[in-house]
Amino acid sequence: MKTPRLDLIGLVVADMAASLAFYRRLGLDFPEGAEGAPHVEVVLPGGLRLAWDTEESVRSFDPSYRRAGGSRGELAFRCGAAEEVDAVYAELTGAGYTGHLEPWDAVWGQRYAVVHDPDGYGVSLFADVPAATRA
Repeated sequence: MKTPRLDLIGLVVADMAASLAFYRRLGLDFPEGAEGAPHVEVVLPGGLRLAWDTEESVRSFDPSYRRAGGSRGELAFRCGAAEEVDAVYAELTGAGYTGHLEPWDAVWGQRYAVVHDPDGYGVSLFADVPAATRA
């Protein structure tokens, strides 16, 4: 038996347009008109795919689907520098998205912050902090 290969990470969303607008701010590119589609995918560097499906689309093949409560998966976006973490966090929260953890210097050597996307998924923003600049 061959070993399975991770190929796709999927998010289930209530409002496709709102979700894609958020992820566009993080640099993901979607085709024109994707906001009205029930399923949207992007291919990331290295070939891994990231996909969004509307709740209605998922219920079309899984009528028992219900939005999960509590903690769910999280995506993490690497920024080029600590200042970029701060700037992206400020841009997203300034646009009305909910900040969860304001930027801080984590003990593991990264500038780190978390913002929630429109569906409540945590989205981490991080950048390595050179050892010489750590407090």
